[in-house]
Amino acid sequence: MHHPARTPLATALDGCQPRTAAETADVRRIRDLVSGGDPWSRELPLHVTASALVVHPPTRRVLLRWHARMRAWLQIGGHGDPGEQDPVQVVLREGAEETGLDDLVCWPDATLRQVVILPVPAGRTEPAHEHADLRFLLATGTPELARPEKPGAELRWLTLPEADALVTEPNLRDFLARVGELFEEQELNRSA
Repeated sequence: MHHPARTPLATALDGCQPRTAAETADVRRIRDLVSGGDPWSRELPLHVTASALVVHPPTRRVLLRWHARMRAWLQIGGHGDPGEQDPVQVVLREGAEETGLDDLVCWPDATLRQVVILPVPAGRTEPAHEHADLRFLLATGTPELARPEKPGAELRWLTLPEADALVTEPNLRDFLARVGELFEEQELNRSA
C-alpha cells in the first residue's frame, strides 16, 4: 500500500509539543488545514505562516522587529512564497530578508517551538484573516550585522527581560520564556 510522503509542515507539527490547551487546539486546527489543500495559500481565511526569534546565544539576547501594521515589537517571519512548503526554509528566507543576516541557522535545532493562531486586521488589500504561525528559533554569530529591510522596520537586540518589557502579546511573552529555558538548558549542558 502506497502512503503519501509526509510534508515538511506535517513533520514539523509531529515534532511540536504543545504546552497549553490553547496551543493544542491551534495545532489541531492547523492539522485540519493541512488535510484540506494548500495550507500556505493566502486566499484562505486561515493560512500558515512561519516566524522565529533570532537569538545570539553567547550574549543571551533576542532580536525584535517593529511591525508597523500590527503596531508592536514582534519576532521576524511571514508568508511562504508560492511553491514553498517547508516552514524552516520559509523562516530562514524571511529571517535573512528582514534582518540582513546571512548566517542564520536553526538553534539549537529545527524543532517547532510554539504554535499560535493569531487574528490579523484587514489591510488595504486584504480582509481580516488569521495566521497559523509556526515559531522557531534562529541563531546568528554576527549580531552587529543586523539591519532593517526597510525604513520603519526597526530592529533591536534586547536581553530577555528587556524584550519581555517591550512586547505586548502574551503569546510572545510565553515564547520569550521558552527561549529563557533553552538558554538555561544550553548553559547547563556546557557546564556538565
